[in-house]
Amino acid sequence: MIRIPTGARSAERDQTAISAQGLVRSFDGSVAVDQLDLEIHRGEIYGFLGPNGAGKSTTVRVLCTLLSPSGGRAVVAGYDVATHPEQVRLRIGVALQDVALDPKQTGMDLLRLQGRLYGLSRREIAERLGELGRLIDLGDALERPIRTYSGGMKRRLDLATALVHQPEILFLDEPTTGLDPVSRARMWEEVNRLNQELHMTIFLTTQYLEEADELAHRIGIINDGRLVAEGTPDELKHAVGNDLIVARLATTGETAVEAARLRVEAIPGVHGVTARDEELVITTEDGASTIGAVAVALDKIAPVRSLTLRTPTLDDVFLQLTGNHIDLEEVAS
Repeated sequence: MIRIPTGARSAERDQTAISAQGLVRSFDGSVAVDQLDLEIHRGEIYGFLGPNGAGKSTTVRVLCTLLSPSGGRAVVAGYDVATHPEQVRLRIGVALQDVALDPKQTGMDLLRLQGRLYGLSRREIAERLGELGRLIDLGDALERPIRTYSGGMKRRLDLATALVHQPEILFLDEPTTGLDPVSRARMWEEVNRLNQELHMTIFLTTQYLEEADELAHRIGIINDGRLVAEGTPDELKHAVGNDLIVARLATTGETAVEAARLRVEAIPGVHGVTARDEELVITTEDGASTIGAVAVALDKIAPVRSLTLRTPTLDDVFLQLTGNHIDLEEVAS
C-alpha cells in the first residue's frame, strides 16, 4: 500500500478520533472489508475513495455501529464499536447516502424529535434549532412538510439532524450524490465551516474526486476491501509521477492496445503505462523530453488520435491503484 508520511502535526491533530486495526467485515463468506487499518486525527477531514463495491459504505456502517465487525477492532471517539456501541452513538453524527425522512413531518418537527431522542432539554433544542437553521439555510422551509423539499434541501436537513447533539465526529456517506452544482457547492461550504469553526472531525466518503481534492486534508483509497493508498491530495498526485502523457489510439483492438503499451513501457524515462479501452496513460518524470519518443513508438503500432501532456489528477491516482476511472454518469444515476 502507498502510505505517505505527512510530517509533524500539532498536539491537537495527533489525538486520534477514529482508528481501526485489521478490521474485517464479511457477508455469507464474502469479504467486504479486508484487514483494514485506519488512523484519523481529531479536527481532520478524511476523504474515503473507492470504486463501487470496494467496501466504503460497509466500513462506514461498521464505524457507526450499524454493522458489527467480523474481525479486528475499531475505536471511534475513544470507544470500541463492538463493546461500547452506545457510547460511540452518543458522540457521532451520521448522514448516510440514502436520505430516509418522513415526508409528512416538517423539518422543524424532525429536528425537535432528534433533539429529544438525544436527551436535550427544550431550551437546548431551541438554541440548537436556531444555530442549525442558520447553518443549513432552509429558512421558512423548516415549517413546511418535508415532501415539499427538493433533493438538495433534504440533504441539508439530513445533515442538520446529524448535528443536533453537537457530535465530536461526523460521518458523511456520499453527501452530494445527485445534487445540482449549486447545492453541491453549498454543501462543501457547510462541511468546511463545520470543520474550521467547530473543529469537527469529518469522515467523508465520496465518488466525486474534485470533492475529495477540495475538502479533504488526507485521502484514503480503498479497493477490494483493502486500503491501497493514503496521503494528502497533493502527495497522492505527486506519487503518480511528475508528468503524464495521455495517448488516444484510433483503435479499440485489445491486441494493438497491448502491443502499444509494451512498446511504450520500453522507452527510457517511462515509469509506467496504464491501458483502458483505446487510451494509454503514461507516467514519466520529464514529459516534454519523452513525448516525441512516445509518438514515434505508437506510430509503428496504431494511428494516434491525440497525444497530450499534463500533470496528474486524483483520477490518475485512482486509475493507477484500482484499474478504474470513476464513472460520473454512474455516480449521478
